[in-house]
Amino acid sequence: MDSGDGLKSSSNMVVPDLQTFLEIDPYIENFTGDIKRRYEMFSKTKARIEAAETMEKFSQSYKNFGVKGKPDGSVHCKEWVPGAKAVYLRGAFNNWERWGYSYEKKEFGKWELVLPPKDDGSSMIEHLSELMLIIQTHDDQYLERISPWATYVKQFDNHGTYKWIFWNPPQSELYHFKNQRPKKPKSLRIYEAHVGIASSEPKVASYKNFTDTVLPRIKKLGYNCVQLMAIMEHAYYASFGYQVTNFFAASSRYGTPTELQELIDTAHGMGLYVLLDVVHSHACKNVLDGLNMFNGTDSCFFHSGSRGVHSQWDSRLFNYSEWEVLRFLISNLRWYMEEYKFDGFRFDGVTSMIYHDHAISRGFSGDYHEYFGLQMDMESLVYLILANDMIKTFLPDAITIAEDVSGMPGMCRPVSEGGIGFDYRLAMAIPDQWIKILKEARDEDWDMDHIFHTLTNRRHGELCIAYAESHDQALVGDKSLAFWLMDKEMYTHMSECTHLTPIIDRGISLHKMIRLITHGLGGEGYLNFIGNEFGHPEWLDFPRAGNSSSYHYARRQFHLVDDNLLRYKFLYKFDSAMQNTEETYGWLAAKQAYVSRKHNGDKVFVFERAGVLFLFNFHHSQSFTGYRVGVQNPGKYKIVLDSDDSEYGGHNRNDKSVRFFTEEMAFDGREHSMLVYLPCRSAMIMAKDDTD
Repeated sequence: MDSGDGLKSSSNMVVPDLQTFLEIDPYIENFTGDIKRRYEMFSKTKARIEAAETMEKFSQSYKNFGVKGKPDGSVHCKEWVPGAKAVYLRGAFNNWERWGYSYEKKEFGKWELVLPPKDDGSSMIEHLSELMLIIQTHDDQYLERISPWATYVKQFDNHGTYKWIFWNPPQSELYHFKNQRPKKPKSLRIYEAHVGIASSEPKVASYKNFTDTVLPRIKKLGYNCVQLMAIMEHAYYASFGYQVTNFFAASSRYGTPTELQELIDTAHGMGLYVLLDVVHSHACKNVLDGLNMFNGTDSCFFHSGSRGVHSQWDSRLFNYSEWEVLRFLISNLRWYMEEYKFDGFRFDGVTSMIYHDHAISRGFSGDYHEYFGLQMDMESLVYLILANDMIKTFLPDAITIAEDVSGMPGMCRPVSEGGIGFDYRLAMAIPDQWIKILKEARDEDWDMDHIFHTLTNRRHGELCIAYAESHDQALVGDKSLAFWLMDKEMYTHMSECTHLTPIIDRGISLHKMIRLITHGLGGEGYLNFIGNEFGHPEWLDFPRAGNSSSYHYARRQFHLVDDNLLRYKFLYKFDSAMQNTEETYGWLAAKQAYVSRKHNGDKVFVFERAGVLFLFNFHHSQSFTGYRVGVQNPGKYKIVLDSDDSEYGGHNRNDKSVRFFTEEMAFDGREHSMLVYLPCRSAMIMAKDDTD
């Protein structure tokens, strides 16, 4: 059968649960040829790995590659350097003698070296000593390189290239995890964080600081998952962690590998899942401390020529068809799962990976021909399927999230159905919508139908992570939601010692409402970027030449929320109440909401999810008394969360002691209804009150 795009069906390939995918999304029926073809490529690749090495060993290649200290004091070294004439190891251990220790050439571009222990049984290479590879290329150049498998690299004096540091602590200094992985959350509430900016002080904050001061905040707020950005080592701090140079090295600018292990172990002890923001979509172009030109050619880990360069990101693109590249990337995931106990991954740049044109300068209409055919990078897709399959094989409760803006069908369906195997995708249209509305529309012109469409426009059967604003919007050149709402008045009127201005009142009100409606209607998980929960002012700007290397904006000003005289506390308390209310009622884990009312004139939203009733009045001035709303389940209702509560900076216009009783009157497509008071610019959640 033709796929509809000229790709012949792999008629003999059986996708075990394809029928389930077809029942969920009948539109893919014309493209089953493409689905079978990529599943066949995945199956063959996996079978080759199992036959040659087994996935267990293949995914743990980090145990053998690089420079590894052994219990008997010996050091085993192994590298993949195709086309090299010779490979040497030098460092402080041999007084930097250039040709002292030569690797032995093996098959398929592999090179190996074993350094015996010293007479006293200790290692020839001391823990924390500096190392370097010397590679003699095919044309007799001698290159100084860091092993791609290096687990610790460090920049001295905060400038210059990174140096490869041998990480091999003695047994007495190894970190021993104390806590089991927590139970997988049913409702995923993610706190996205960057360790380096997680302090009020203008400096690079540490793993230790995050463990001691930020994790308790996250737990108290009611989040159940931490997503850590910028962990994989990146030479350029201002890249936000997205120009990775050393894939197996946790960033040393925040501390040691042991301190990151302690951070994750502590999070587990608090019941928090921990996800790694993993960057396998591209790599930094650095040569001396990166993967680029590792063996003196522009290929090796990457495609050669233009296919190996991302024109917008100015970075290198992996060759996912190369056996050793698959080993490197698959092992990289397993390394973070095993060595650091990460509970899953958020995969960056998935859209760029899966299309040959990287989706540069084009949008997606939703036409299924955009997702299948020759424009798809099948090698990248097969890698992602292989990665998800490996992750779920060895860590069944792992969570994987795709950063995909294209809306590709099957991205979040199981591999056995012919899907790519992710658990969630980011609902990236939602934060763009809110910023666009705040930039371009007056409050009275907000289009409730458009808001509804954006918040609910997701593929049936594929889970989404909703978020009101992204970390990119916090960067210099853009603004956070709070700053778009309140702008310069945040500098002068966030103190309760000053009068409440209309701008601050509006800003606080809408900040809460936008986040709550996104939380309730936008997906099956929720994400917040560090600091945005309390309306962090200004923007995020990392130290760079353009700002005189200042750290002033490369921080999160937690002292603002800790100051009881400042109104930031209201947003912070509301965010906590919102997370904890979700923990009680579990709407993120429930089916998609039933929206009974979206009224453009009244600016009112009413919807039900997980048995609770959400009510929003976005009108800038009109409050509604005796407003009838439909509800499916009869009974007595109470307010369980009210954005207008004075505890959250509101005006206390609803009496929380009042109970609302349904009537046998169908309304807005629901079997029952009741009368409520909806103050302007406020939102409520009501739940049944079963007390007598």
